[in-house]
Parts: sequence; C-alpha cells; structure tokens
Amino acid sequence: MFKLLSVTALATLVALVPAHAEWRYVGGDGVEVVLDAVPDRIIASQDAAAGLIPLGIRPVGIYADSVISDAKALQGLDLTGIEIIGQAWGEVDIEKAAVLQPDLIIGEFWPLETTWSGGNDVVNALTPLAPLTGPKQGDSILTLIEDYEALAQSLGADLGQPQIAADKAAFETSLAAFKSALAAKPDLTALAVWAGSDALYVAVTAGAAELMDFANWGLKLIDPEVADGRGYWETLSWENADKYQPDLVLVDNRSPSTMATAEAQPTWTTIKAVAAGQVAEWPAFWLRNYRAYAGALDQLTAAINGADAEIAP
Repeated sequence: MFKLLSVTALATLVALVPAHAEWRYVGGDGVEVVLDAVPDRIIASQDAAAGLIPLGIRPVGIYADSVISDAKALQGLDLTGIEIIGQAWGEVDIEKAAVLQPDLIIGEFWPLETTWSGGNDVVNALTPLAPLTGPKQGDSILTLIEDYEALAQSLGADLGQPQIAADKAAFETSLAAFKSALAAKPDLTALAVWAGSDALYVAVTAGAAELMDFANWGLKLIDPEVADGRGYWETLSWENADKYQPDLVLVDNRSPSTMATAEAQPTWTTIKAVAAGQVAEWPAFWLRNYRAYAGALDQLTAAINGADAEIAP
C-alpha cells in the first residue's frame, strides 16, 4: 500500500541521498575549472605531486623536469604505482598519458612565464585529455603549501592526519632555529646563484618564492643590479664573478653538477666567501611541502651558524 511521507520524513530521506558532487577550482591563471564530480584520476607535474602526495593525494601519473632520480621535488616520496610520463622539461609521453584516462591535470601557473609546469608543449599535449589547473607560483613557498592544502582538501584529503601535523610541527621548529641564527648575525649577507659553464647567474630575490621567504624571515640577500627580461637572473661572465661579495654563497641545488661546474671555474674563489668555504645549498624552486622545507632550513641554519659575518667588505 502506498503511503505518503510527511514533509519531515521526506526531508530526512533527501538528506540521506548523496548530492551530485560537482567540483570547482579556480586555478593560478584565474580560470575556473568545473567538473561533474570530484576528480580521482589525476596527472600531476613533479612539483604538484610533491605538494599533494604528502597530503594524501596520489596522482596516477607524473611528468617531471628531469630523470626522476634527479628530481629534487620528488626525493623521499613514495612513487609506487605511479606512471612516469615525462622525464625532461617540455616533454611528455602522450600515449602513456592517454592510457591513464585522467580526469584532471594539475600543474603550477608561472606568472613570469605566463604558462604552466612543463611549458607550452606539455600544456598542448595534455589539455586535450583533461582540464589543466593548479595553484600559482607566487612570492612565498608557505602560501604555495597552503594552496596545495586547500586543493588537496577539495580532492578529498584528510588534513587531520598525524603525519601532516608532525611535518608542520617539524617545519615550525626548523623555522624558529633559522630565525634565531639570523638574529644572531644581523649583518650577514647572502648571494643566491646558479653556475653554468658559460657564466655565473645571480638570482633576483623576487623571482624565487623561497628566497622571498628567506628575506621576509631576516636573511639579507644581495639583489643583482641588472635582471634579465624574465626577471630571474643577472648574467655575469666568469671574469666578473667577484662583482658581488657576500658573506655566504647559496648555490642552486637542483642538480649536483651545478656546484661541480662552479668549482671548475678558476675565478669561483675570487668570491671571498667561496674562498673561505662559506658556501651552502639553495633549495631553488622545488620546495612544495613542510617536510622538505624543514630539511632545507636545517641545512641553511647550520651554514649560517658556521659563517663569519665579516667576510664581505
């Protein structure tokens, strides 16, 4: 026998029926992506993967800027079961990507380049498979990590997991030690560089989110007088490597060959800090989670504690 439900009972029944889970996200380029359901099969750039995996979001595929074993952003992360669809900047295996049947591509938008992770060739290859979105590279790694937290939560991550809290607590401890080291040496100056066989490239603070963080926390970074058109570097011939004289030199550590390249140059030691052994690693452009950031800060803190702050003229 058919029985009419009361309004209250009907409302209760409706509440028990899952609503259609539409997913919306405004990417770093300002464009909103709307999907019929929360995406499950995600292809991520190496940096996006480094931001999401520690939060519990595991992509089905990753495209990297280099051979996976050399990708700093991915070191220490469990990549078991994840298909690697690219291991060089600007390159991706479109056949492997298509087999993964992605719901979404997640990368990072780089405002100075006005493109996404991997460059336009990768964007053009992947966007026919699924929408592309993700956070924007900005002026702070902390802001970027928070953006990944918001994105991961929208994808179903539980940010209350103990390991996530432990990673954040470790970062806060490392940050406090970093600030204390700087406070003890308020006059210490630093110079961030990348070494090429053709020239020494001096980093612009505003071109790297982690350098902006360091500066905001008290590190006195020397900014180059002239920057390239993209706003990242000043190029110095090796004959002019001593143009700037900091107390501490920070060398881009995305590749171990960078330090080796610098050390092979006869004029490398014309930088007084280098001659004094006051050289540390710069975690350039690859930090995306609290665990990695804590480790990088610990290394920098040790270098600052051991540095003579009166090397520079």
